[in-house]
Amino acid sequence: MASILNQTQELQQSSKVLGHVRCESYFLFPGESNLSDGLRAVLYFLGLAYCFIGLSAITARFFKSMENVVKHSRKVVSVDPVTKAQVITYKKVWNFTIADISLLAFGTSFPQISLATIDAFRNMGERYAGGLGPGTLVGSAAFDLFPIHAVCVLMPKAGELKKISDLGVWLVELVWSFWAYIWLYIILEVWSPNVVTLVEALLTVLQYGLLLVHAYAQDKRWPYLSLPMSRGDRPEEWVPEEIDTSKDDNDVHDVYSDAAQRAVEPGNGNIVDIFSIHSATNDAGITYHTVADTPVGSSTSKRMAKNATVFDTWKQQFVDAITLETSESKKIDSIYLRIAKSFWQLVLAPWKIVFAFVPPCNIAHGWIAFICSLLFISGVAFVVTRFTDLISCVTGVNPYVIAFTALAAGTSWPDLVASKIAAERQLTADSAIANITCSNSVNIYVGIGVPWLINTVYNYFAYREPLYIENAKGLSFSLLIFFATSVGCIVVLVLRRLIIGAELGGPRLWAWLTSVYFMLLWVIFVVLSSLKVSGII
Repeated sequence: MASILNQTQELQQSSKVLGHVRCESYFLFPGESNLSDGLRAVLYFLGLAYCFIGLSAITARFFKSMENVVKHSRKVVSVDPVTKAQVITYKKVWNFTIADISLLAFGTSFPQISLATIDAFRNMGERYAGGLGPGTLVGSAAFDLFPIHAVCVLMPKAGELKKISDLGVWLVELVWSFWAYIWLYIILEVWSPNVVTLVEALLTVLQYGLLLVHAYAQDKRWPYLSLPMSRGDRPEEWVPEEIDTSKDDNDVHDVYSDAAQRAVEPGNGNIVDIFSIHSATNDAGITYHTVADTPVGSSTSKRMAKNATVFDTWKQQFVDAITLETSESKKIDSIYLRIAKSFWQLVLAPWKIVFAFVPPCNIAHGWIAFICSLLFISGVAFVVTRFTDLISCVTGVNPYVIAFTALAAGTSWPDLVASKIAAERQLTADSAIANITCSNSVNIYVGIGVPWLINTVYNYFAYREPLYIENAKGLSFSLLIFFATSVGCIVVLVLRRLIIGAELGGPRLWAWLTSVYFMLLWVIFVVLSSLKVSGII
């Protein structure tokens, strides 16, 4: 993404008329350059906002597909020694801590990772790195930490409290998140200033594996590798009372499939917590069922019925995409509200039609939908970076200021949507807050580490030289401001836990005050960093 910023600077210098910088770049048509810069800026901002809407829509689908991946379990068949009845045990495949750090954090950080990796391949053979620039990296970290916390704290209903159930795991994730940016500073300014070696790139990537191991060790309370902290009170996980014998009898089972249906039935106010209810005992996460010796129908017929259901579901996605008036909007008495809702559905229709091509989440336990959602997120994020590039070009705003604000917000939008959904739907605050801290770690260890590793390996064998880094202006100052404001954010979360009893929710007034405070920290970071890179301070 640093190369994108460099391209913006070149575009701003490409054409000058009477001292006025004329942006000759365009988004779709060459004729765009004939329009006034003010009109073009407005159009590009509208396009950027529309992309944010698209990212919100596809991230919601991504989150749903990830739920299906995480709820996957394997079947273990045994015989009860007393009753001689067949007992089926369903053991979860995924550990929820690992799911938070890998699937959730990796998926929502995929825009930064994919763009940086593509940029690395484009710059292969160059002696200077093209990956993520300091502005976008630190800007994304600030956006994840401040605005996303500001949104999540408001998501629970008035008076409802949602707290982190496993503070030990959160502390481990938080420490690794802060260390990621300290490590970035050490590489660029201390160890080998403005140079990245193969060893440094390799160590950066390997630290993501260390994060996974350390978090898992904390979750399982391994001796010598975990903090001696007990877990708080947690709601019990939903346990299915019976198995639908009409389902295909294979080696895997989704233990929460019935829960999803029950959660939406009238009169059922319980919300199923898919992530971050960590196992307290070795038997947690295991569901037992006693199965009677009853004849089983033809597996071929079941498979055909299942395929027909999948086809109908996929078809319904396209029908819903072109439906402007939903059943809920028809119940609204006000004609004006119905028109407004229909207009909004019309605005969303192009995105809904495109995203309807994502296969239903019940195929292959959600993996196909998960991967397709990531590809769509990456594509929309690329368009976002293009719009921010053009906005900087036509307005003359320093590209690093754009990186701190619009570009950071655009590439971090999936993080916001995923954390918002987690804060709304789940019984604890673990996944919502873990996504924030872990995404910052993933951005460095994977989003920067992998592109650096690609380029340093190539440069080592091709030139016997390291990878050189440019555009590090203002990094030290921005990191200093980021750490200072981050401490202010974490302190408030700790105070909320001590005083109110939870990090998210609580009395509405206090929730709003906390949200405003977090947004103020973000404004302070953006303003001071922007003034620094612009040479004003």
